[in-house]
Amino acid sequence: MALSEDVKQQIQQTYRDVLAGKEIRARYGQRLMIAEIARYMGDITENDGQRTSPAGACVVEAGTGTGKTLAYLIAAIPVARALGKTLVISTATVALQDQIVHKDLPDLKKHSKQDFTWTLAKGRGRYLCMSRLEARLHDEGNGDSDTMPLFLLDGPGKEEPGTRAFFEDMLASYGSRKWDGDRDHWPDQIPDDVWRQVTTDHRQCTNRHCSYFDSCAFFDARKDLDDADIVVANHDLVLADLALGGGAILPEPENALFIFDEAHHLPDKALNHFAASVPLSSTRQWLKQLSQALGKMQPFLTPGTQAAKTIDRISSASRELDLTLAKVYEEAEQNTGWEFNEERRSAQWRYPEGALPEALAALAVEARIATATLTRQLGVMVDELQTAFDERKASDVDRDTAESWYPVIGSFHSRAEDQLRLWAAWSDNPGQPSGESAGSGVSGEPGEPGEPGESEESENTAPTPKKRSGPPAARWAVRQRWEHAEDITLYSSPVLADNLLYSRLWSRAYGAVLTSATLTALGRFDRLKSRAGLPETSRFVVVPSSFRYGEMATVEVPAMTAMPTDDAFTDQVVARLPDLWAGEKATLVLFTSRRQMQLVRDALAPEYPDLITTQDDMAKGEVLRRHCSRVDEGLPSVLFGVASFAEGIDLPGKYLSHVVITRLPFSVPDDPIEASLAEWVTHRGGNPFMEITVPDASIKLVQAVGRLLRTESDTGRVTILDRRIIARRYGQLLLDALPPFRRIIEP
Repeated sequence: MALSEDVKQQIQQTYRDVLAGKEIRARYGQRLMIAEIARYMGDITENDGQRTSPAGACVVEAGTGTGKTLAYLIAAIPVARALGKTLVISTATVALQDQIVHKDLPDLKKHSKQDFTWTLAKGRGRYLCMSRLEARLHDEGNGDSDTMPLFLLDGPGKEEPGTRAFFEDMLASYGSRKWDGDRDHWPDQIPDDVWRQVTTDHRQCTNRHCSYFDSCAFFDARKDLDDADIVVANHDLVLADLALGGGAILPEPENALFIFDEAHHLPDKALNHFAASVPLSSTRQWLKQLSQALGKMQPFLTPGTQAAKTIDRISSASRELDLTLAKVYEEAEQNTGWEFNEERRSAQWRYPEGALPEALAALAVEARIATATLTRQLGVMVDELQTAFDERKASDVDRDTAESWYPVIGSFHSRAEDQLRLWAAWSDNPGQPSGESAGSGVSGEPGEPGEPGESEESENTAPTPKKRSGPPAARWAVRQRWEHAEDITLYSSPVLADNLLYSRLWSRAYGAVLTSATLTALGRFDRLKSRAGLPETSRFVVVPSSFRYGEMATVEVPAMTAMPTDDAFTDQVVARLPDLWAGEKATLVLFTSRRQMQLVRDALAPEYPDLITTQDDMAKGEVLRRHCSRVDEGLPSVLFGVASFAEGIDLPGKYLSHVVITRLPFSVPDDPIEASLAEWVTHRGGNPFMEITVPDASIKLVQAVGRLLRTESDTGRVTILDRRIIARRYGQLLLDALPPFRRIIEP
């Protein structure tokens, strides 16, 4: 659809209205972003509502201060409405999701003549299940419950921090409509193990057959999805929907225009979503739980019926799987080169190139067959229970029994399916591309990154499910020891998400826009193209920032005699920090190691009481509140943080004037997926340090530096204590990828 004059006018007028209404001035980068997105969407061709132009995305890197949320809303809403498509906005964080729903969209509607509706989309797991809550209260009040206590399905041996009074308060609040059943809207934080007792998933939910369907928080929240012009979701929900085939929760990709904000997270989110794992000992305990549940269920079934026979088949399959898991555990325990860390609590082992030892590979196939049998029989029982809800069909199970046991058996079925994904991944040919294989991976080679060689040019061809050949899935095992028990967990994960995202998303979506402040690595989009599998027809643009970096901040590299690889480096950091924060009101010190952060804090805290707050001292929100409170009181404050404080915290103006980066953020050497990717690059004749490690470090460094300037009036400085940024050949690449701050380099 070529952009019509009417749509162009809507976009231009909306921008003028918003600028006037909010009394803000136009920004060149923002105008460029609006034009680029609108042009991309207008160039999509269609026939009878279906895209006919080649798959392609619009990728826009827009730094802090661009106003990218407003830009993509102004550009995309009129185009999506003209096309009759739903605009799906996906974020990586709840904070941005809430900002878009409660601030950005209302602001846009208020200050423009655009008429549009929106809704927030979350998965079932964020909402109260009244059936589960009732069962939880019923079971606590009746020790001889007719059904398997649902909260026991959440895992053996867990304490119950939720009291009966708490759950009764939850019921009363929901019944009086003081609370809408959304976990994020409960006034206090609800611990995961408490929340799991009163929520559900698609396998346990009886949908319209539930007696609470008409008052269900999840389905009530979903009522607006079909009619809304804009759906605000998150990356995890989009990926979950795609795993179900697309269109199960969100609009079908073919009928949606996607905006992925914080898009740099999408490839890693996809890897996490399609990874799989099986804890062997815990699974055997879970099989015992299954046996207990079947024993409690059996008296409610008529002997000789299909349902009763299925119970027997499930029991038999469960015993077979338990015997197989015992053999897998023995093989993994005795024939793996476990090396425990200093605390001797855990050890990990990565299988190079995903290749398993012959005996373990044979047992994996055996476990796959046994798990598939169990999953199939549990599925038969789920179908039997579902039949009881249909009054038009004859059933061996009465409705009351079905209502009680469907969530229980559904939960077991869901977990069995998850386990089957791991065994399927461990049984596949390790040479296949990782994109369509579930799995997981582990450790890399120990030690610091080596010296770089020449960077190999990245491929610039659009990945397709059939043609693109990627690395085999990463496979690894972790052995953990506790005071009275131990377990071995097997993992598998795709190494790249390129084929997954291409086949399930890019090739199907009507259109897609990706944006973030950090999409390039070392000034290029190659890393994102490779990891996200973006089609070759995609457009890429970096819009200029409105910040005057050279006037607003400096980047400084002070003299240091020790490198981070030297034993004396931590002592030098301890010695230099007091001088660096002297005279500053608000300082953020970023570490790549929690252990080093604690060592430095322990060395400095006695001399500087109350000045230093570490990320681990209290909840993140409380840490930031304490920091801002001290600054408001005119007191200096120093924050110590690791990776999660290098991205996603917002301390504008006086709340942050100095960022100290102790060490270049190279990935830890024992990350299994990164190690498997490096192995694959090496076998292709490439240089993994220059192709993976340095670009990854560049993105993390830019994100860390980005904490300093949050508004156009901010000023400050960045200090980098890692002299490798000027002493190594790759350092210049990292330095040049930073915003153009004024540089101060000490000899």
